[in-house]
Amino acid sequence: MKKYEAVIILNPNLSTKVDEFIKKFSDLLSANNFSILRTEDIGRRQLSYSINNHNKGHYLIFDIEGDPLKLIEIENKIKYDETIIRHLFVSVRDHLGENSQLFIESKNKKDDVDDSKIDDNESISKSKVTKKEATEEVEDQEPDHDSMNEASKAAEDQIDENKEQDE
Repeated sequence: MKKYEAVIILNPNLSTKVDEFIKKFSDLLSANNFSILRTEDIGRRQLSYSINNHNKGHYLIFDIEGDPLKLIEIENKIKYDETIIRHLFVSVRDHLGENSQLFIESKNKKDDVDDSKIDDNESISKSKVTKKEATEEVEDQEPDHDSMNEASKAAEDQIDENKEQDE
């Protein structure tokens, strides 16, 4: 029996039906005398390039063992499955007992996003300024008419110089 790692990218519109797909795929593997050692549901991720007009995909990784001849039959059966937008079976020497790097990264991103949402909510509540306070600040600031006049004169002088050079 050879060891394989199967990476399957599902249509992101069907993310709610992932559990059904995993059960269906597990049944297909069992029917072909494959054993599933581990399943990782990575979740929705951005694709490097668009596949069938999809920019995101739902990633699943399976560590499996089985007969190489039966793998061809499995590939032929899933090739026409509309829920799968891409699949890859890779032969491996040994399965690592730990989580894949992709799973670890996606889990860390989810944790970071959750932490940043909490931080954003705290900073928004701290930085809220009432309309009255903002209006008072603007009213307290008087415009500097002298610097405006100087800037206006400088711009007019520059226009005059450009006209003289053109003539």
